[in-house]
Amino acid sequence: MGWNVGDTHETVVVDDLKRTQIVQYAGASGDYNPLHTDELFATKVAGYPSVFAHGMLTMGMTGRVVTDLVGVEGLLKFGGRFTSQVFPGDTLTVRATVESVDDDAVTFTLSTVNQDGTEVFSGYAAAKA
Repeated sequence: MGWNVGDTHETVVVDDLKRTQIVQYAGASGDYNPLHTDELFATKVAGYPSVFAHGMLTMGMTGRVVTDLVGVEGLLKFGGRFTSQVFPGDTLTVRATVESVDDDAVTFTLSTVNQDGTEVFSGYAAAKA
């Protein structure tokens, strides 16, 4: 694929995140932290407005956008940091922007935001050119 610096690909990865999806991820990952699965614990003990998604669920949804663009076999690097919680009902949009292109690789900056425009994941990826 011909990549150019500044090219941007944006896609909605989840529309109205369901609690069921969060619980399913808890089961798949083995991470049953009550902040993700127990509404009373998350609200009454920890003081959050609700349970919230695992950061790795958000990262996984973001990563899927990259592999959809470059293929699993083309991915060289992928990483980032969690910048805000993702709550049930959130809609997440990933923006992948080409940062650099050379003969060997294309690099992307990644930004996943919720419906309010709050960034929930900030990352990077590199793929074979």
